[in-house]
Parts: sequence; structure tokens; C-alpha cells
Amino acid sequence: MTLAETASVIDRVEALPPVRQLVESMDMRARKSLAQNFLFDLNLTRKIARSAGVLHGTTIEIGPGPGGLTRALLLEGAAHVIAIEKDRRAETVLASLCAAAGERMTLIEADALQNPIWALGTAPRRIVANLPYNIATTLLIRWLEHASAFHSMTLMFQREVAERITAKPGDSAYGRLSILTGWYADAEILFDIPPSAFVPPPKIISSVVQIVPLAAPRYPCSQAALELITRTAFGQRRKMLRSSLKKINGESLLNAAGIAPESRPQDVDIEGFCKLAQLYEAATK
Repeated sequence: MTLAETASVIDRVEALPPVRQLVESMDMRARKSLAQNFLFDLNLTRKIARSAGVLHGTTIEIGPGPGGLTRALLLEGAAHVIAIEKDRRAETVLASLCAAAGERMTLIEADALQNPIWALGTAPRRIVANLPYNIATTLLIRWLEHASAFHSMTLMFQREVAERITAKPGDSAYGRLSILTGWYADAEILFDIPPSAFVPPPKIISSVVQIVPLAAPRYPCSQAALELITRTAFGQRRKMLRSSLKKINGESLLNAAGIAPESRPQDVDIEGFCKLAQLYEAATK
């Protein structure tokens, strides 16, 4: 698409009625059952869109709702936005935006939990989304299994989950999610969003997290073994690892990995857990 064509799309999107007005006129109220909290502030949604970088290739949005963030992505020059939404009401509210965007927007009525988004569109693929909080962690873990398909993920989580994703060894929030994310990617919290920015306002602070996948996992091991080791270890995070890993011959694995059996799980880095996963997998073949 030429610069002139891009400018034309931006003009058409800017000419649309405000998202809040469309929502009110079509009575699309946020549904608790879908964990919906809408963002109407265009300055804020454009800040999120800009934080994702230059939007070449395909930008995938999960749960666009009435399209507040979708508009921002288009206004920031996204070459192609694929929006995945399971709420059938959204199609009516988003109709005018789809018409204004033309070929630059595709709306798919689907459940993101069931959709292999790593195969959509063309590279480079980015995910930019205000995720439904009730499935956000499940979605992230699924996408990390296909991390190499994505250039980046710019995602909104509740602050507590964002801290778990980005925590380092020794942090109180460090755990299974920190290790799995850090094994596949680099992650950082970019900024927070207060409850007052949403309709309806949630009871928690939200955070935008940037996740940039590595070309390959940081250390060699299987995800299944790594998840088993971390789940077992952090299931009893206050205990020494020789106790929490006892059922899987943990002391022998710890000694072989060069990790003190008296260590607690929050003090072991990603490389250490990957060594344990490697040794466990070798021992059980």
C-alpha cells in the first residue's frame, strides 16, 4: 500500500464516530462472562500501539471488543490487522471500522484459545492485545510454544501477572511463568494503566508487557520436562528443593546439576531448571 493509500485509510478511520458513542448507540455493554473491560481513550490506545514498534507484516489483536485498540493500530500505520473476537456483538460495532480500513483489517469470529494464530497472515507477526484476564496466562503459554513465529508480543495483563512474567531469581514473584517466559524470550513491563481508564473499571492495576521471542530457547531441554520440574518445585516453594523434588529423585538430580539440595526454587535461575529438566528427561528414558 502506498503512502497516499495509507493516509486515506487513516483519514477514514479518524472520521468515524468515537468508540464510546458507537458502543452506547448499539448497547454493547462489557460482559463479565467474557472478562471484558473496554478502553476508549485514544491517546492511551495509541500509546500501546506505538510501543509495539513499526507495524509491518501482520498485527494480531485478540479480543478487540468495540475496537478501541484496533483503531489505534490502524492510525499508527499497521499494514494488516487481524482481529480475533468471540463476542458476536462486536461484528456490528466493528462494521464501520472494517469498511474504513478495507484490506488492512480482517475480523475473525473465533475463540483465541482454539485458533492457531502463529499461522495467520505473513511475517513479521506481532500480537498487540488487551487480553481477557481470565485466559491471559493460558494464551501466553500456548503462544510461547510457537514463539519463533512472532516478532514480538505487546500484551496487557493484570499487574500481578505482569510481575510474574518478568520476575528474576530471588524475586517473590519468580516462578513457573517467569522461567517459561524467560526460556523463550526477553520480557519487560513498559507501563501501567490505572483502573479508571477502563469501562467498567477493574479492581486491579493493569500493565503492558513487551515480550520479544528469541531465535531459539535459551537453554536445551524439552518444555514438557521443564514444566514438570518447575510445577513440582514451585508447588512447595517454601521447601528446600531436595524435599519438593523428592518424588522424582530430586537430590540426585540436584547434585548432578550442581545445585545445592538446600536451595529453594526461587533462588535457582533458568539455566539451573533447564539442567534439571535435561537430567530428568535422560533418567526417565
